[in-house]
Amino acid sequence: MSNSTAKIGTVYLVGAGPGDADLLTVRAARLVMNARVLVHDGLVDPSILAMAPRGCRMVSVAKQRSRHTMKQQDINALLVREALAGNDVIRLKGGDPFVFGRGGEEAEDCFAAGVPVQVVPGISAAMGAAAAAMIPLTHRDSASIVSFVAGQCKGLTDQNWAGLAGVGRTLVIYMGVATAEAIAEKLMADGLAPDMPVAVIENAARPEMRVVRGALAGLGAVVADNRIKSPALIIIGEVAGRGDMMELKKVAEMAA
Repeated sequence: MSNSTAKIGTVYLVGAGPGDADLLTVRAARLVMNARVLVHDGLVDPSILAMAPRGCRMVSVAKQRSRHTMKQQDINALLVREALAGNDVIRLKGGDPFVFGRGGEEAEDCFAAGVPVQVVPGISAAMGAAAAAMIPLTHRDSASIVSFVAGQCKGLTDQNWAGLAGVGRTLVIYMGVATAEAIAEKLMADGLAPDMPVAVIENAARPEMRVVRGALAGLGAVVADNRIKSPALIIIGEVAGRGDMMELKKVAEMAA
C-alpha cells in the first residue's frame, strides 16, 4: 500500500478521572476495553489499566517531579509515530486531558502531522477530589467563584494570584505539594487571611485517600507533618472547612 493511501490511526485523548475505575465515562471505558495501543500516565490507577484486553500494547510515560520516563516532546512524537503507522492510540491521562494534562500540546503536534484527534473528557482531579472529600467547591453561603491553578510550574513567584482566593472564592491548586509553604506565603502577601481554611486531599477517590485540614498559615506544616505525597490537591477557601462538618454529620447519621 502506498503512503498516499495508507491508513492513519486516530489518537484518543482520554480522561481516566481521579482514580476510581467506576468514575470513568462509558466511552472512556469502552475505548480502554478495546485498546490495541495504550499510552498512559503514572497517575492512571492499575484497576483501569487492567480493563485493557489481552494483547494490548501498553506504554508507560509516567512523570514524577524531576524524573520523567519520557519527555513531553517525545510523548508527542510517539503518538504521531504510532498513528502514522496505522494504529489507533488510546492516550490515557489522569483526570481530564485538557485540565493540566498537556492534552493541548499533544493534540497540536498530532494535528500538525495530519493525525486525527478525538478528546474524551474525564472527571477532573478537582471535581473528583472535592466530591470524595465531601467539599463543595461552590456553596451559596461560601463561594460563587472557583479558580484552578498549577502550583508547580515555571515562574511561580512571578504569577499574579491576587484575587483568586478569599471571601466568596475557592482556589484549587494542582501540583502544589512541593511548593505548599511558598504558596501560603504568596497568598498571605496578597492579602489572604492566615486563618483561611485549607484542605489537602491525597490519593483522591482511591481506597488510600487521606484528607487533612488546617489554616493557610500552617499549610506548609500540614503537608510536611502529614508527609503528603503526590498525587494531592489543595483546596483553599471557606468551603474547605465544610467537608469536615458534612463528614461528621454522615458518620453521626450512620451511627444513629
